[in-house]
Amino acid sequence: MFNSGVWKPAIRATGIPDNRHNGMHVLRHTYASVLLDAGESIKALSAYLGHADPGFTLRTYTHLLPASEDRTRRAIDEALGGEQAGADAPRALDGLDTA
Repeated sequence: MFNSGVWKPAIRATGIPDNRHNGMHVLRHTYASVLLDAGESIKALSAYLGHADPGFTLRTYTHLLPASEDRTRRAIDEALGGEQAGADAPRALDGLDTA
């Protein structure tokens, strides 16, 4: 109902071509992109999009997944109390200080 009753009339009123590149497909792709960027799992996204197979979701949206190197670096920095923890955060002991 949203597509035919709201989206398509709004697209037509703006003069934007009413095609696949400006339709619900774009909204669906944007939804998936935002969730993946926020760290949502492929399995959960697959269920949200109604895909029967998370493998299909992965093949379709894998190019949108954040770079694993950046995510890994942030996770380790946070776990070890790196710069992202803030200047006032207590320094994590790495074992060398107490050796």
